[in-house]
Amino acid sequence: MMVEEAEAPVQEQVEQVEEKEAGVPRLLFNKWDLSEVQVTDPGLVRYVNLTSMIVPHSCGKLSQQQFAKSEMLIVERLINKMMHTEHNTGRKQVTIKIVEDAFERVNKKTKKNPVQVLVDAIANAGPREETVRLKYGGINVPKSVDTAPQRRVDSALGFLATATYNGSHKSKRLASDVLADELIAAAKGDAKAFSVSKKEERERVAKAAR
Repeated sequence: MMVEEAEAPVQEQVEQVEEKEAGVPRLLFNKWDLSEVQVTDPGLVRYVNLTSMIVPHSCGKLSQQQFAKSEMLIVERLINKMMHTEHNTGRKQVTIKIVEDAFERVNKKTKKNPVQVLVDAIANAGPREETVRLKYGGINVPKSVDTAPQRRVDSALGFLATATYNGSHKSKRLASDVLADELIAAAKGDAKAFSVSKKEERERVAKAAR
């Protein structure tokens, strides 16, 4: 009887803490509110996940499910893309820090939520048209096709990661500074941005193959 009476107050305290935390949004890096981020491109709404978490790390729980990457937080997908180079492979804590510092710089320069800038950059850097090679009588013929929304997001993240690597490799510039500048330029649709120029290059080749 005494044990039950002792456990009751503890249970009440746990429930009060849970109720209190339920009303408080989880901020990315304890700084950025993802509930205010909007995906303006209707074709990407289903494929840009903005489920809020403090640390963008899902522990690989979606890695064994086909096409489940669209359920992963878009910030973590950017981090994973940036780990594809030999310098960052397996160094997720380092890459998370790079992205966090880049978001700080983006916010300081634009006064906007950096995740909103990232979403806008993806919309501007994802190619809408690509080419495939069809074989006719032993001859490879390029053919223009529409790009799937999920591939648009993949391509845009890949361009952003490549731009960060190219700008910081064998350079005195920090990777976080390069990523921040690329995100800002891509969000504006600046043709000088590496990611936007690669997108326009793919679409130009596809247009010629129509």
